[in-house]
Amino acid sequence: MGQDLSKIETLYDTVARDYAETFSGEHAKKPKDQEILHKFSRMIGHKKPVWDFGCGPGQTTKYLNDLGLEISGLDLSEKSLNQARTIHPRILFQKGNMLELEFESNSIAGIVAFYAIVHFTEAQVGIAFREIFRVLQPGGLFLFTYHIGKEIIHVEEFLGKKVDIDFTFFPTDFIANCLKEHGFEEIEIIERAPYPGVEYESQRAYVFAVKPTDSNAAQLS
Repeated sequence: MGQDLSKIETLYDTVARDYAETFSGEHAKKPKDQEILHKFSRMIGHKKPVWDFGCGPGQTTKYLNDLGLEISGLDLSEKSLNQARTIHPRILFQKGNMLELEFESNSIAGIVAFYAIVHFTEAQVGIAFREIFRVLQPGGLFLFTYHIGKEIIHVEEFLGKKVDIDFTFFPTDFIANCLKEHGFEEIEIIERAPYPGVEYESQRAYVFAVKPTDSNAAQLS
């Protein structure tokens, strides 16, 4: 059983303005984020389209846009999207659900999803990976991040607001195996320690994964 998506939507609707004020410039404080996003930009090159899933107020979308990518943002929370559209009016942002993507198969060149799976159960992560694999073009690139661990943390207060949500940490072997099970190749997992005083003090991971170019693998979805 997965976490109720309405809870996730309600959380980010509730904290949308405070979240935007708190996290809009977060990459400036995280040099590894910058390094990884530059690497993603180089690997994508001029391919398009590129999407930022779970974009929130659009901080990652804007960072990659500034690096020259033609990128759009997708999020479950309409109020977060309104913040993104206000802060970054030249970028397209639209509402969407990572577990039921409304994109054609083999249609997206690259997908980035920074901490977009943190409220999912392991079963929901598998569904999200299956959907992302489906919509990526053969040879398409997927970059995402997560908190490393095995715990589930229930949170009832976030950014000064009353909420009701679970944050999930994932073991690296689960993530690697789940990606392989859903057809991804060239999986690279880069772990780092937290930046004290900048973010929640958990171990972090960045993951690059590629949808194979051969036609048989492309039909696994």
